[in-house]
Amino acid sequence: MAGSPENILLRLPTEQERAIRDIYTALAERGLPEQKQRPHISVTFAPTMAAKVVGEAAVILPPLMPAELRRVGTVVFGTKSKQTVAWLLEAPEELERAARRLSAMNPEGRGDRWIPHLTMGLRIQKAIVPDYLAALAEVTSPHLNAVTAERAAFYQPGLGTELRL
Repeated sequence: MAGSPENILLRLPTEQERAIRDIYTALAERGLPEQKQRPHISVTFAPTMAAKVVGEAAVILPPLMPAELRRVGTVVFGTKSKQTVAWLLEAPEELERAARRLSAMNPEGRGDRWIPHLTMGLRIQKAIVPDYLAALAEVTSPHLNAVTAERAAFYQPGLGTELRL
C-alpha cells in the first residue's frame, strides 16, 4: 500500500496518549526504534475509505464512546523482515460488533473481522522483536491494564485531516 491508508479509528484521552508516548520514549532510550505514530486503535482502513463506511461509522460508533478496552496480551503481526508489536485488546461486545460491521462494509476490509490492538512498535526488525518485547514488558506499568476509546474519527493522512465522528 503506497503511503498511509485512510482509517476509521478510535482516539485515546490525552493522558493515556501521553503515557503511551512515554513508553515509546523509554524504548527509544534503550536503543530500540523510535516510534512516532500517534497512539490509536484502528477499526478499519483502506487506501481510500468508502463514503458509506465513514457514514455508517459516524452513526454507530459515537454512541459507544467512551469505551474501555482491556489489555489482554501482546501480539506480533507480520511474517516478513519488519513486524508490528501491539497490545492485544478486548473490547466491549457492542463495540466489537460495530467494528466488525464496518470492516465487513469496507471493500478493502477483511470481512467480518476485527482484532482490536494498540500498536506499540511499528516496523520492528524481526531479529530484534524478542528484545523489543522484553523491553516493552519492563517499561510498561503493570497497572496500565486498559485503555479508553474516547472518540471515533476518520483520519485521512494524505490530506492531513481528521474528522471527529
